[in-house]
Amino acid sequence: MTAPPLRNDCFALPPGVDWTPVDKALALLRERLALVTSPEAVPLSAATGRVLAGDAVALRSNPPQANSAVDGYGFSGGAGEGAHRLALVEGRAAAGLLFGGVVPGGHAVRVLTGAALPEGVDTVVLQEDVAVSDGIAFHGPLKRGANTRRAGEDVAAGAVVLEAGRLLTPADLALLAAVGLAQVTVRRRLRVAVLSTGDEVVEPGGAAGPGQIFDANRPMLLAMLARWGFEGVDMGRVADDRAALRSRLDAAAAGADAILTSGGASAGDEDHVSALLTEAGAMQEWRIAMKPGRPLALGMWQGRPVFGLPGNPVAAMVSALVFARPALGLLAGEGWRAPQGFEVPAAFEKRKKPGRREYLRARIRDGRAEVFASEGSGRISGLSWAEGLVELPDGAVHVRPGDGVRYLPWGSFGLL
Repeated sequence: MTAPPLRNDCFALPPGVDWTPVDKALALLRERLALVTSPEAVPLSAATGRVLAGDAVALRSNPPQANSAVDGYGFSGGAGEGAHRLALVEGRAAAGLLFGGVVPGGHAVRVLTGAALPEGVDTVVLQEDVAVSDGIAFHGPLKRGANTRRAGEDVAAGAVVLEAGRLLTPADLALLAAVGLAQVTVRRRLRVAVLSTGDEVVEPGGAAGPGQIFDANRPMLLAMLARWGFEGVDMGRVADDRAALRSRLDAAAAGADAILTSGGASAGDEDHVSALLTEAGAMQEWRIAMKPGRPLALGMWQGRPVFGLPGNPVAAMVSALVFARPALGLLAGEGWRAPQGFEVPAAFEKRKKPGRREYLRARIRDGRAEVFASEGSGRISGLSWAEGLVELPDGAVHVRPGDGVRYLPWGSFGLL
């Protein structure tokens, strides 16, 4: 038996191992996963963060009628250069209060912001530009339609205002309400089970013996799911016992649409997640060419997708953002949503070897991306310090201060 050579770089790629590039692993997920949530109708008050199950169609136009954009005086036809005088009719038009008559040519009527334009009015002059006595006087030019809003200029009745798959925001609710919708058909919230594994993991605040650590992953992952609009199912912690883990996975599959585990995703003696997935014949690719997060198990358990995340919280969070977020969105009905990146100048220097995509904890200060002082994946404080990630490509790169790098803010992953 010959001892293997010492590797000073623990992140060196082993020879002969088929490492799966990030893009290939993402393509595999996108190809093999599909929508699993059913539709249900909910009132607008309960629709924030839900996924539209079908196109939302305007029941009426916005604005519903032509109206005034300012306080002023309405008349017909616009006005050319020079001074103009118009007789003033009795009454006024205000928001919610229609003017009952017709404004004849050569006359004007008092109108307030938001008021529906009376018959015979298509132009409004600002009150600040008008002298008022027994009539009004003002100077042109003023083009026809000035200071007014056309009926349906924002949205026309019958138009699709939001498409199926939209993750509804507070602004979307304003739009839906404005076009007459009181309820919408959305997808049932995706249920995602979260499970921590390992003899060393104990409940936060509990009694931690020698070699034991508090479970940081479960609270983090459950909170991420809540931010994404999914329903987290807390499956607790399981010791390094294969039978117990099998039973907990069975329970998770019975009560959820997908499963997130942390720990046990590599190939060691106590890596039971990957072992069980392999035993079930449902193990996919786990040697992902990324840092942090290379021990990532992707598989199926009783028809439910399993994302076997690394046990290290930094690697678990990055892997969840890169892989689980778009995949879960696909299951939930959002479609595949890749994070939006921005090129910004670097405030750091970094030499990177080829072979793996790297994600650095980062934040923007003075318009430049600065990265956390340590790349150690055990530095959980770096996740709190960061406001996003810098993504470095698969190949070799030497980043110098001022060079453009791709920055992915937490918001691009749905974490705000």
